[in-house]
Amino acid sequence: MTGTVAQLVGRALAELGVGHAFGVVGSGNFHLTNALIAAGVPFTAARHENGAATMADAWARTSGRVAVVTTHQGCGLTNATTGIGEAAKSRTPLIVLTADTQAAAVHSNFRIDQDALARAVGAVAERVHSPASAAADVARAVRRARNDRRTVVLSVPLDVQASPAPEGAVVPALPPAPRVRPNEDTAERLAGMLAAARRPVFVAGRGARGARAELTALAERSGALLATSAVAKGLFAGEDFDLGISGGFSSPATAELIGAADLVVAWGCALTMWTTRHGRLLGPEAAVVQVDLEESALGAHRPVDRPLDLGVVGDCALTARDVLAALERDDLRTGGTAGEGAAGPGAAAPASSSWRTPELAARIAREARWRDVAFEDLSTAERIDPRVLSRELDAMLPAERVVAVDSGNFMGYPSQYLSVPDERGFCFTQAFQSVGLGLATAIGAALAQPHRLPVLGTGDGGFLMGIAELETAVRLGLPLVCVVYDDAAYGAEVHHFAGDGDAPLDTVVFPDADIAAIGRGFGADGVVVRSAEDLAAVRTWLDGPRDRPLVIDAKIASDGGAWWLAEAFRGH
Repeated sequence: MTGTVAQLVGRALAELGVGHAFGVVGSGNFHLTNALIAAGVPFTAARHENGAATMADAWARTSGRVAVVTTHQGCGLTNATTGIGEAAKSRTPLIVLTADTQAAAVHSNFRIDQDALARAVGAVAERVHSPASAAADVARAVRRARNDRRTVVLSVPLDVQASPAPEGAVVPALPPAPRVRPNEDTAERLAGMLAAARRPVFVAGRGARGARAELTALAERSGALLATSAVAKGLFAGEDFDLGISGGFSSPATAELIGAADLVVAWGCALTMWTTRHGRLLGPEAAVVQVDLEESALGAHRPVDRPLDLGVVGDCALTARDVLAALERDDLRTGGTAGEGAAGPGAAAPASSSWRTPELAARIAREARWRDVAFEDLSTAERIDPRVLSRELDAMLPAERVVAVDSGNFMGYPSQYLSVPDERGFCFTQAFQSVGLGLATAIGAALAQPHRLPVLGTGDGGFLMGIAELETAVRLGLPLVCVVYDDAAYGAEVHHFAGDGDAPLDTVVFPDADIAAIGRGFGADGVVVRSAEDLAAVRTWLDGPRDRPLVIDAKIASDGGAWWLAEAFRGH
């Protein structure tokens, strides 16, 4: 028996190394999903296609492997579109395995232009064209997802699925993903710029994941301070000179130190308006270097075309290694003086103590994290200050955790107050700025990091928007801590428009809901928190079996608009 093309597609994906599949199964993807399972790919059934797509996105981000989301043709795919758009904007290596109507079914209720839909949200459109090409078509899709870091919509028409697979079909092997070394002259120039800089800062993004050792070695040699974009939070956890997140979430001390830099090197970081506070975080006289795998990414958000700036095409780890080697060669050649850089040939190499001092390390330890910044407690008898809530939870929850964050006014609190052990411990699906992806994000991250306690930070609006997936978390028995920052509103809109004359806010304010009771209705544990004392129930849950999710309905006091909100709305 040769089996069907659907079975061949499932086997091919398994042989090509996809790690986990998520989906909602309909008639169109029934055989494809069963073929994946039969080939050994773990499958998680979601309650909505958008949840499935977001779970797959989060799983891929926190595991470092290609994931799959599978959907029914037409409406199944459109239901998943927001999650697919988020993944595509984030360059997540993801296969969207979707059925499609057969060419002759021109009047099918399910018929849409799936290729055009994929391209419209930034994904790559691929398809299985015929039984003869099926194995090669799947291999091409996986290669684009893995090597090009793209979200690929792979459509498999129903008539092709049902066709017999070719006898003895072989799945093409994929060569290892290529790693791009920087041009030697460019590496030498960056080495010279670092040698001449007095106050260098590294800002690492998602593209720098996996390059911690190389970047910290280069930072130590060059005296650079370390920071990350929001999506790479945790990359430098535990380093003495880690400033935390650069951008709208930055603490005052972090913003001050990045603003004082005379050289900012962005490693796999797009330098978006969020990371640079619309460019105002970087000093006007600072030289800016951007290192990225793709030339098209250089200067896309922040130009690097001034004579003192530099764009580098290269893998972050290889580039850092080559730049460090260039600095060491220069030391041997000059006996400790720098090569030609921003300060000219033969400039003296600066002592790292000019920036990396014990005093500065102590200041960073005291001031760089928001949890250490003094504030006036806004708690009342009925509502808890979100900073108090977040600080107490950070101290209470196990250090081995994976934190997922939804979108909304609250989002800076879990992002900044909840520490994580490394970059795989934080999942931030914010490229599309969609509310409601948090719960599914947390489930995908939890399955990718099963040795860690999963923690979700979400608002009441986002939690209720994605509530169907709470049943998925309960069914899986996940020990998921859902921290709901409950202000009974879409808080970002309330605070943004509150000063807009007499504009009514009725459309974004809601009656108070017992979200803990809703959680219990799904089979989770649920507690209401109005004060720090109420968190005793969380300690009790942590001491228990942790065999189901915990929904914390935290009734938060109004912060008048979180510190990052005004910055965020500059981009609207």
